[in-house]
Amino acid sequence: MTRFLTIIVVLLFPILLIGQNNFDSLLDELDTTVDNYQLYSNKKEAKIQKLKELLKLNATANQKYEICGKLYDEYKLYQSDSALVYARKSSQIALNLKDINKINAAKLNLASIMGTLGMYKEATDVLHKIDINSSANLKSDFYRVNTTIYGSMSDYAASPQEKKKYDLLNNQYRDSTMQSYPSQSNLRFIDQASKLLENQKYDETLDLLLAHFPKIAKDNPEQAVVAYLISQSYKGKNDLNQEKKWLTVSAISDLQLAKKEYISLRSLAFLLYEEGDIDRSYKYMKRALEDALFCNARLRTYEISKMMPIINEAYQKQNETNRFQLILFLISASILSLFLMGALFMLFKQMKRLSHAKQEISLANSQLSELNTELYYFNEKLNETNNTLSETNLLKEIYIGRYMDQCSDYIGKLEGYRRKLNVMATTGKMNDLVSAVKSKEFIEHELAAFYTNFDQTFLQLFPNFIKEFSALLIDDEATQLKEGELLNTELRIFALIRLGIKDSAKIAIFLRYSVSTIYNYRSQLKNKAAGPREDFEAKVMQIGTNLKS
Repeated sequence: MTRFLTIIVVLLFPILLIGQNNFDSLLDELDTTVDNYQLYSNKKEAKIQKLKELLKLNATANQKYEICGKLYDEYKLYQSDSALVYARKSSQIALNLKDINKINAAKLNLASIMGTLGMYKEATDVLHKIDINSSANLKSDFYRVNTTIYGSMSDYAASPQEKKKYDLLNNQYRDSTMQSYPSQSNLRFIDQASKLLENQKYDETLDLLLAHFPKIAKDNPEQAVVAYLISQSYKGKNDLNQEKKWLTVSAISDLQLAKKEYISLRSLAFLLYEEGDIDRSYKYMKRALEDALFCNARLRTYEISKMMPIINEAYQKQNETNRFQLILFLISASILSLFLMGALFMLFKQMKRLSHAKQEISLANSQLSELNTELYYFNEKLNETNNTLSETNLLKEIYIGRYMDQCSDYIGKLEGYRRKLNVMATTGKMNDLVSAVKSKEFIEHELAAFYTNFDQTFLQLFPNFIKEFSALLIDDEATQLKEGELLNTELRIFALIRLGIKDSAKIAIFLRYSVSTIYNYRSQLKNKAAGPREDFEAKVMQIGTNLKS
């Protein structure tokens, strides 16, 4: 049995480790978000300021109504008092327009923000004055505002009888809300999940929300609500790690959207406090309290005020402990420093004795190093000279032999050609003689044979020339050979350069081209060099040697 448990632990440990790393990275992101809260607030303020500037323009009453509605939406979860102001302005504009649909919509906004401010009596009075049948398109919003207000009144009811009454109203309005929203609405999913959660159907809640969560846009405020409901489902299943993870996801969404009225960060702070992460808990709770005060969310402020003293006391105790430990550390460090100073004094005296000896050794090493460097460069030059001499001797031997064979062969061919012409002359075939003299066939045939002989001899000396030459170019188009070719014109030009014939005029005579043509060939290939253009021919000279760099 013990062995079986050990195997299970070993198998599950990597999964648990990955999960912990994922949560730690989420906490790091949340820390960064908390630290940068002002950045998100500034973005929100800039958006609000643009809407206020639009409101100052000579807009129509309908346009002012729309802008006040947008300002209410921006302020609703950011600053409740300002949201209340614009809800009232919207209501007044709607009354002036005598548009019953706009009047009812403005009243719903007014009741909703009153609920956030804890003005439940005023909120219900406003709701009771709404004839929702005259605005059928607002029924879903009407039911939802009632659901939210009666839910909050149930949470803070003074007696069980009142709580039961508000719970009944909350459930009735929530059922009506779910029937009135479109099937794929986020709010419909939220209400369905809330009802399942209330009935402790945690697995069904998770099946519903985990599948829906990825579909919610990151900039949608309802993403944080869904993540919070997922965390509460895991709380019901006693899965603390998943509860913390989803509270963190929810808190990140709240803060990045500059929402000041929220639950997740406060709930996460308390869990971290219970785990002993006092610094982070205090930081999160302080941020939540400041946001609640800024928003004037009285209920959130009340909830935080009950928890803040506990966390603050633990934070102060930890600071006291840290301060005491710091004092002990400083005393210990001071004593240790005295011992170190004594040791350093002794070492200083010893180091002073060694310093002089090191200087002498260093001077001798520097001189030796300079001599070694000079010797190294001398050997390098000597090796280079030897390689060049060896190569030159080999070239001389091969080309002298080839030259003698070629000369002997040409003498024989010229003798045969002379005899052929003599026969034509003596036999009176003057027309044939003139045609033979004018024909270039003999010269062209001999040139082809000469170039073939040159190509064979060169490739015998440098068998890897084509491969190494291609490596010096960006592409190998210039080194592509036709069938039967050993070297093409471009390769022959640089073969001659490799043999030390760098003068374009001499190369032109050798290959029977104009000097400008040779120059153009050389320039085109330099432009295709894989390295610096000016180093190209120097690298060609290194082909077949050990000097390549």
